[in-house]
Amino acid sequence: MTALVVLVVVLPLLGALAVALQATARGAGLAAIVGAAGSFSAALVLAGKIIGIGHFQALDGFLYVDAIGTFFAVVVSFVVLLASFGSAAYLRSEEERGELSRFQVRLYFVFFSVFASGMLAVFMTGNLGLLWVLVEASTLASVVLVGLEAKRRSLEAAWKYVIISSFGVTIALVATVFLFYAGSRLHLSTAERLTWIALFTHAHELSRPGVKLAFLLAVVGYGTKVGLAPMHTWLPDAHSEAPSPASAMLSAGLLTTGMYAIIRYRAIALIAVGRSYEETILLFFGFLTVFIGVAFLVHAGNYKRLFAYSSIEHMGVIAIALGFGGMLGVYGALLQVLTHAIGKSVLFLSSGHVVLGYRTREASEVRGVLAVFPLPGAAMLFGALAVAGSPPFGVFLSEVTIVRAGFAGANPALPGLLLMLLAIGFVSLLVTTLAMVTGERPVTAVEPPYPTRGRRVLACAPLLGGLGVLTLLGLWIPGGLNELLVHSVRAVS
Repeated sequence: MTALVVLVVVLPLLGALAVALQATARGAGLAAIVGAAGSFSAALVLAGKIIGIGHFQALDGFLYVDAIGTFFAVVVSFVVLLASFGSAAYLRSEEERGELSRFQVRLYFVFFSVFASGMLAVFMTGNLGLLWVLVEASTLASVVLVGLEAKRRSLEAAWKYVIISSFGVTIALVATVFLFYAGSRLHLSTAERLTWIALFTHAHELSRPGVKLAFLLAVVGYGTKVGLAPMHTWLPDAHSEAPSPASAMLSAGLLTTGMYAIIRYRAIALIAVGRSYEETILLFFGFLTVFIGVAFLVHAGNYKRLFAYSSIEHMGVIAIALGFGGMLGVYGALLQVLTHAIGKSVLFLSSGHVVLGYRTREASEVRGVLAVFPLPGAAMLFGALAVAGSPPFGVFLSEVTIVRAGFAGANPALPGLLLMLLAIGFVSLLVTTLAMVTGERPVTAVEPPYPTRGRRVLACAPLLGGLGVLTLLGLWIPGGLNELLVHSVRAVS
């Protein structure tokens, strides 16, 4: 088990190792793909073993793996795999065009690898203090990716990201301290008072005021990473200015990691202070986030910002699902985590073709993507349909599950409001995307983003793979995945 955990976390570092060995962009890209594929495979094997034994713990809880941790590791390692394919093609094209120097490309693969490894390590620890450290480490690594192009807008986005995220991380640290002191009345060692399994087991004995403060601060602090309103303002800038494969990692990986931390704190608060408290907080921040995400979807001019605001909307939906609670609500939240991560990876990776070909990020200047780039254009269209919640894709199933959980509660007005907001978001996202992908070929020449067949295969493989998985999840949830989801819900309920 320990070996599998190490493989999940360490294998993504192969890209950084290749750079250290003076590999070219091509070599570093291929090493990143191999490392990501190995990490994803190890995560799948680990998930199968955890279903059988429940959880695995070592090193006084610093190493801890259970069903929900492995579920998130599978999701994020799959995102890393998709983004690795996109990175191998995208960064070489940017280097050949002179947009990025050889040093910048090497820097990208180093911090891409560290970013991926840091996120996956978050799911492999049971110590909430170490979890905080790893979340911060992955954030610092991703900052370099946001500002990689070293232009005014990208550097401004990186600084904004650092400042707001640092504020959020500080609040999350205070949450960790409050939770530590909430267990001061227990006869636990210093390490155990920050260990997830010990706190969860003894949650009914924790200090209620301490847990209340810890949970609220955790939602605000880690919610900054997630993009919950009103702490979301860094997200559209960072996602729009980062290279497209890095945008996929930020949207589908980093936001997911922050939500994982909130779910851990929620599980403790649910037992320690009761359902009504955590439900009120999550529903408040969830609906505020969905409202703001949908409102900006209507007016987003930059298509990468459009996809970023869609991510904000989805994080709000997940928070609402957790607020609805119950087995159905948490199951829907986790399914939404998975389907959103894959769908948003497809959208941002397909946007890379448009960025390279059209040399603009303004939606009003992009027309006829289907005519110019048939496969990426189709991927962008179907990716938008999937993310917006259209059948037969997986997001539709997860959102239906969440709405059902809402109607099972005492207040049917809340799921009704959620449906209305989702409908507005659906129309807003598709109107802009349809205008981009349809229509006549543009009058001005569009550059081929990937001149060689091999690079086109690398760039298109994650689009086809991601859409295939999303379609499958909309029609059928494999038995192994369903079992992992059920065990994950039970681990935090």
